[in-house]
Amino acid sequence: MKISILLPYKEDYSPNFSGAVSIHVSNLYKYSKFKKFITIWGNTKSKKYLSSNYKNISISKKFLSSNNKKYLSKFINLQKEIKPDIIEIHNRPNYVHEITENIKSKIILYFHNNPLDISGSKSVKERVQLLNNCEFIFFNSNWTKRQFFKSIDEEKYITKFGICFQSTKRSDVNLNTKKNIITFIGKLNSAKGYDIFGEAILKILNEFVNWKCVVVGDEPRERHIFNHKNLKLYSFKGNSFVLNLLRKASISVACSRWDEPFGRTSLEACSMGCATIITNKGGLVETTKNPIILKKLDSFELYKIIKKLILNHKYRKKIQKLNYKSFFLTHEYVTNIIDKIRSKLLNNSFFNINKNSKLKILHVTNFNYRYFGRLQYNTGIRINNGLIREGHNVLSLSDRDLVSYTKSIRDPSGTKYLNKLIRNTIINFQPDIIILGHADRVQSETLLDAKNRDRNLKISQWFLDPLSKKGPDYEKNKLRILDKSQICDTSFITTSPDALDFKIKNSFYMPNPCDVSLDYLKNFNKSNDFDLFYAISHGVHRGNLRPGKKDERELFISKLKRKNLGIKFDTYGMFGVQPVWGNDFLNRLSNSNMALNLSRGRPVKYYSSDRIAQLLGNGLLTFIHDDTKFNDFFNNNEMVFYKNINDLLEKILKYKKNDKMRRRIAMNGHKKYHKFFNSSIVARYIIDKSFGINSKYFWE
Repeated sequence: MKISILLPYKEDYSPNFSGAVSIHVSNLYKYSKFKKFITIWGNTKSKKYLSSNYKNISISKKFLSSNNKKYLSKFINLQKEIKPDIIEIHNRPNYVHEITENIKSKIILYFHNNPLDISGSKSVKERVQLLNNCEFIFFNSNWTKRQFFKSIDEEKYITKFGICFQSTKRSDVNLNTKKNIITFIGKLNSAKGYDIFGEAILKILNEFVNWKCVVVGDEPRERHIFNHKNLKLYSFKGNSFVLNLLRKASISVACSRWDEPFGRTSLEACSMGCATIITNKGGLVETTKNPIILKKLDSFELYKIIKKLILNHKYRKKIQKLNYKSFFLTHEYVTNIIDKIRSKLLNNSFFNINKNSKLKILHVTNFNYRYFGRLQYNTGIRINNGLIREGHNVLSLSDRDLVSYTKSIRDPSGTKYLNKLIRNTIINFQPDIIILGHADRVQSETLLDAKNRDRNLKISQWFLDPLSKKGPDYEKNKLRILDKSQICDTSFITTSPDALDFKIKNSFYMPNPCDVSLDYLKNFNKSNDFDLFYAISHGVHRGNLRPGKKDERELFISKLKRKNLGIKFDTYGMFGVQPVWGNDFLNRLSNSNMALNLSRGRPVKYYSSDRIAQLLGNGLLTFIHDDTKFNDFFNNNEMVFYKNINDLLEKILKYKKNDKMRRRIAMNGHKKYHKFFNSSIVARYIIDKSFGINSKYFWE
C-alpha cells in the first residue's frame, strides 16, 4: 500500500517558507491512519522539511526550458518504479492528464484556489476530463466547488467530489488573558484589503492608545506604507509564529476584496478565539460559524466595527467565545474526511472478488409488474432469485414498468425519468456490478457516467432472444445486443457465441435457468391426461393472440396433428386457442406427459427459448431438434432428440406406448436440469465471468 502526494513545483515544504498548501499537507499527514504509507514529493532548496516523509525532487534548471515540466517528468519516472496505489495532486490540474497517461495509480486532486483561474481546469471540457480521469476531487470550500461546476451538472458526479477544508490544531486558549492586539496576516496588497485596513487601523491606534496592531506579511509588487508607534510590521513568518500571535490577539481582520477560495488566516484566528472580521468574499464565510462581516468594504466601515469591539467588552468576549467554542475544523476532523476516501479507493484496489464475496448488485430488467402476475415465470425473476440465493444484496429495477408508469408530455417515452432514476440509484447504492437484462431503454451515457465515477464497477448484460442469421428479428436483435456490448464487461446469450456471424465482446453462452420455487412440478411421477404439450406465447404483452399472426411453428404443429395417430395434443397460442399465462400455464402444463421444445427460426447451436426451463424443470419428457446440439449436455436417457418431423412422430408414439421409459427419461432430464442449470448456478456463473473468477461449469 503506497500513497504519493505531489506538491506544486513552487510550493516550498520547509518550516520557514512554507505556504498554505504545504502547511495543510504536513498537518494532515501527521494525523492520517495511512501515515506510514504516505510519501510527500516536492521541490525546495532548503535542507529542512516540515515532515520526515518528504522526498525532494531536484532538477537542473536551464534557461528557456520549463522547470515545471522537468519536475513533473521526474516525478512520473520515480512513480513508475514505486507504483503507488494512490497519487494525490495538490492544486495542479494540468498535472493530471500526463500522470494518468503514464501511471495506473488512482488519482485524488485537491483544489486550493479558484479552478477557473488555474491552468488545466479553466474550460468546461478540461473540468469534465478531470472528473473522468480522477477517482476523487477535493475542494477547499463550497465556493471553490461551485466555481468548478459552472456549466457542469454537479449531480452526475456526486460520488466523485467532496469538501476538504483547511484545518488547524485545536489549542487550549484562555480568553481572559487576551491582549489588546489587532492583527492583519497575509499579502500586504489591495486584493487582500491591506490599504483599507491601514487607513482604518491608523484611526483606531490614534484613538485607543492602549491598543496595538501586529501585521505579518509582505508584498514586493505593491507599496502600502502605514506607520505608527503601536503598529508592528513583520515580514513573512512561519506558521508557529502566527499561531502564537493569534493566541494573544483579541481581534483579527481579513478584509479581502478578491474572492478568497477559503481563508487560512480567519480559520486560525477563530480557532484561537479572536473576534474575526471578514468580507463576504469567496470561501471566507466558510471559515467560521460566527463571523463579523463587513457590509460595506471601506475603511470607515471597518473602523466602526473595530471601534465597537474595543468599546463593547461584553460583545467582544461573546464573539471570541462563539468562535472558539464552535470551531470544528481540526486536523483530526479533516484528516478523517480524506482517509475515508483513501480507504474506499484502497479497499477497491485490494478488494479481491472470490467465490465467497457478497456483492451489491443492481439488476435492471423487465419484471412485468404491470401485468399483475400474469408473467411471473420470466427469466429476469429466475436470475434475480438466483442472485439473492447466492447471498448478494440485490436491488431490482423493472425498467419497462418504470417507463410505462412515468410517461408524460415532457417525457413521452419515460426514458428520461428512467435514466435519471438509474443514475441516482447508482450514486446512492454504489453497486459492485450492474446486470442488465434486455434493458434497451437504459442509455449508454448513463452507464458510461457510472463507469467514470467508479472504475471498479462491472457492467454485464444477459440476452435471451435469438441471434442467429437464420432466426427471427435478426437485425433488430443484433443491434440490441451490440448497443451496450462495448460498455459491458461481459455479455451472456442463450446461443453459442461461435454459432453467430458477428462478434460480441467478451460473450458467453448462458443456459435458460430453471428455478426450484417456480418449476416445482414433477410430471414424471404420474400419468397425465394429455400426451404432448406445446404453447406459443406471441402476444406476450397483449395477453392474447394477434389477429392474423402465424409463424412456422404453427405450421409444424399442424403437420403433426394431421397425422392423426392417436396422440392427444394440448396446444395453446394457435388454432384459435388463446395463450395461457401465470398460474394457468402451470396448471395446463401439469396435465401433460411430454412436451415439444420448438423455438422460432431454424435450429442453431444451444439456442432455445426460455420454455425449455419450464418443460424440463417441471418433469416433462422433452423433445428437441438435433441441430440445437443439446446432446452436448444431455444424453438419450435425459432428453429426446429428433432429426425431422417423421422422426419426432415416431419417438412421440414410442414413449406414449412405453410410459415407464417416458417417466425414467423425464425424471433424469429434470434431475440434471435442476442440478446444473438452476438459477443459483447461472447467477453464480454471471458473477464469476464478470469478475474473472476461474470456475468450471457443466456447459463450458
